[in-house]
Amino acid sequence: MKDVLIIGGGFAGVWSAAGAVRAAREAGADDALRVTLVDGGDDMVIRPRLYEDAPDGMRVALDRVLGPIGVRRVTATVTGIDTEAHTVRAVARTGEELALSYDKLVLATGSRLIRPDFPGAQDIFDVDTLPAAAALDNHLRRLPDRAPAPGRYTAVVVGAGFTGVELAIALAERLRAIAGAQGAAEDARVVLVDLADVVGPELGPGPRPTILDAIDELKIERRLGRTLASATRHDITLSDGEVIPAATVVWTAGMAASPLTAQIPGERDRLGRLSVDEFLRVVAVPDVYAAGDTALAAADDGRTTTQSCQHALPMGKFAGHNVAADLLGTAPLPFTPDPYVTCLDLGPAGAVYTEGWDRRVALTGPEAKTLKKKINEIWIYPPTDDAEQLLVQAGRFSNG
Repeated sequence: MKDVLIIGGGFAGVWSAAGAVRAAREAGADDALRVTLVDGGDDMVIRPRLYEDAPDGMRVALDRVLGPIGVRRVTATVTGIDTEAHTVRAVARTGEELALSYDKLVLATGSRLIRPDFPGAQDIFDVDTLPAAAALDNHLRRLPDRAPAPGRYTAVVVGAGFTGVELAIALAERLRAIAGAQGAAEDARVVLVDLADVVGPELGPGPRPTILDAIDELKIERRLGRTLASATRHDITLSDGEVIPAATVVWTAGMAASPLTAQIPGERDRLGRLSVDEFLRVVAVPDVYAAGDTALAAADDGRTTTQSCQHALPMGKFAGHNVAADLLGTAPLPFTPDPYVTCLDLGPAGAVYTEGWDRRVALTGPEAKTLKKKINEIWIYPPTDDAEQLLVQAGRFSNG
C-alpha cells in the first residue's frame, strides 16, 4: 500500500484528499492507497466568510467530510518536512512527537496574514483565522459595556483590498446597529486606511466606482496614501501624524504563503509560494505537490493563480487526482482553472461581480448579491456525511 500524505485541512487540503480517493476508486484501486490528512485543528474553516457576523459558525467538522470516504485524519501541528527521507515531523495535541512517512506529499497549508510590528500592534485585531475573527466578534459585542469615550464605536480597517473592503462595509453596518441600540448611532464610524492612493488597487478600475458608491453610502471614511504608525487601545496614529480615537483596529494588509513552504527545497515567489508544473508537482522536488495558497501555478490568459478559494478548490482536486495517478500509473490531469472572476460583498449595496483579469463588471446590486450568497453559503462548502456526493464533486474540476 502506498501512502499519500496531505498537510492542511483547508479547501485545497480537503479536496486533495477527496480527489485522491476518487481517483483511486475510479481506477479500481481503493486498497492500493492510504490517504492521510494532518492538520492542527478539527475543522475546515470557511475562511472567506470570517469578515461576517458570528464567525464561530463558519466551519465544517473535518470528520464529517473525510470520515465517510475513509481518509485517515491526524490532529497534529507539522514542524518539519524532510523531502529526501520522505518524512514529516509533527506534534500531536498530547505533546507526542510524530513521524509520518509518505510516498507522495501534498502541501496545502494555505497562507497567513503578515502582522505589523509598529508600537501597539499586539493589541489590534484581524480576521485571518477563526480564533482571531471570534476575538473581534466578542470585542464588538462588548463595546456597549465600555464607558462612553471618543472612538468607542469607531473602527479603523487597515488595508483597502478585497478583505478590507468587505470587512469595512460589514463593520459599518454592525457598528451602526450596536451603537444604535444604545441610542448612539451617530457615533458609529469606520475609517479605511491604505498605503495606495486608491481603494482596491489590485481590483482595478472596473469595479471601483461601484465599490466607492457603496463605501460612500455607508459614510465610510478613507485615509489613502498612508498607514498606521502606532496604536493604543483607545486611538491610532497615522503615518502623517493624524490621531483617530478608535476602540477597534483591524489589520488586513499583506499575505504570505504558509511558512512550511520554506521546508521544501523548491523555487518560491515573493509571497513564498512554491513553483509547480502543470500537474501541480513542485518543480525539481520529487514526490511533492502543492495546492492552494502554497502554490504558484499557471492560470488562464498567461497569468498565475491567486491566493483565493476560487483557485484553491480546483487545485486541490487536481493535486489529489494527480498524486493518485502518479502512484497508480494512470493518466494525470493538467491543472486548468476556470476563467478568472471576482465577487465582492458590498453590504446593503449588494455586491459587484467581475469577469476576466481586467475585471469587467458583469453584475452589480441584488443580482450580484444573490450570486455572492450562493458562493459563500453553498458552493464553497463540501458535502458532509455523504461519501457519494463528495466524490462526485471531487471529480467536478470546474467551479461552475
